[in-house]
Amino acid sequence: MLRLKTAFTTLVLAFTCLPAVAEEPRQATHAFHLDNGLKVIVREDHRAPVVVSQLWYRVGSSHEPPGQTGISHALEHMMFKGSENLEPGEASKLLGSLGAQENAFTSRDYTAYYQVLSREQLPIALEMEAERMHSARLPEDEFLREMEVIKEERRLRVDDNPNSLAYERFLTQAHIASPYQQPVIGWMHDIERLTIEDLRAWYGTWYQPGNAILVIVGDVTLEEVRPLVETYFGPIPAGKLPAQKAPLELPGGAQRNVTIEVDVQLPSLLMSFNVPSLSTAEEAWEIHALRLLEGVLDAGYSARLPSRLERGSSVATSVNASYSAFTRGDTLFTLSGLPNQSREVSLADLEAALWDEIDQLKNNPPDSAELTRVKTQLIAQDVYARDSITHQANLIGQLESVGLSWELIEQDADALEAVTPEQISAVARKFLVPERLTRGHVLPTPPVAQSAAPANQGAN
Repeated sequence: MLRLKTAFTTLVLAFTCLPAVAEEPRQATHAFHLDNGLKVIVREDHRAPVVVSQLWYRVGSSHEPPGQTGISHALEHMMFKGSENLEPGEASKLLGSLGAQENAFTSRDYTAYYQVLSREQLPIALEMEAERMHSARLPEDEFLREMEVIKEERRLRVDDNPNSLAYERFLTQAHIASPYQQPVIGWMHDIERLTIEDLRAWYGTWYQPGNAILVIVGDVTLEEVRPLVETYFGPIPAGKLPAQKAPLELPGGAQRNVTIEVDVQLPSLLMSFNVPSLSTAEEAWEIHALRLLEGVLDAGYSARLPSRLERGSSVATSVNASYSAFTRGDTLFTLSGLPNQSREVSLADLEAALWDEIDQLKNNPPDSAELTRVKTQLIAQDVYARDSITHQANLIGQLESVGLSWELIEQDADALEAVTPEQISAVARKFLVPERLTRGHVLPTPPVAQSAAPANQGAN
């Protein structure tokens, strides 16, 4: 039903969306730096008297050295445990009393903190965020309690979730030379040996104005925001900027195979190819072609994988393609699926069907109608997502945090439109090749062998 609805929406948008994108006026967006290095981006959206404030730090799990995995995520938790003028949890209680939303998240490339609130309350959010940038308390008693919370979080999300556990282990092989092989939450043995001194040193190194981007989107103007930012963030000392290098991957040379046995009900297939992101690509068009290649394979009901492998040949009960273009390092283009066991389809059969789809794209570019449909769908998704000021801020923050420019938001539709069918085939031939492949077989744990019964049970 979801894909049917998507197909109908795509059909309608094919006639309506592209002209709207071309004619849509650009939102007023302003960027400036404070003397201490903090970058500030203000994007005006006056449809409602609401604003989102986000502070992004360029630090995540890919920055962590061996033995300290999970430290960025642990510090994110501790940033809610009080600062110079606020007790642990007091900032959250204050924001909650004002009807504001707040939270934070950590990824491989960045850590971000955000508040969504009434425009009149923006000064409160900025004051609290600035305070914890330079004077977070990080008390040891709170740290010891929070680390137990993080351990339980890892158990629930990974250790006791067979699919998550399998994918975590798969990534250790798919990323040969890159710290992207490390889990964001960290390895349990590293979580158990982190100390408060480790966190304080990590905080002192990475939580500097010059390593941060403040993104504000909503019913505000530059004239209103700039004095507030200068008042609250301007006095913070610049600090020394940490060195950063993009996580790069080996371009190829070895096909890897991994078999993972976990407590799943059905076997599944993972095929990941090492590919560049927009941050590391030699040619930007290749990245946009890979995004569209993902769409040709798996964007909606009419895409090739669901229409051919699920509903056509029925070799798969589900099959997917995924690609993350906006990371600071090299990334993965992944195909995954469940073979149709009711038809006795094996993992090898499913892989052969996927290779057949890849080979067809390598040898025969998609026709203009198919590619236009995919372009329309991707552009339409972005247009509708921009109804959310939080989504707008997320796009800006993500791009800036990985070393790209927020201005790519305004250029994205044109970049996608410029990709030709032949370029789709070109990136398939270049990147979807065995020497870039990590193949994963996720299998149910074999049953424990029963011990043989004694030959003679004895008779009465």
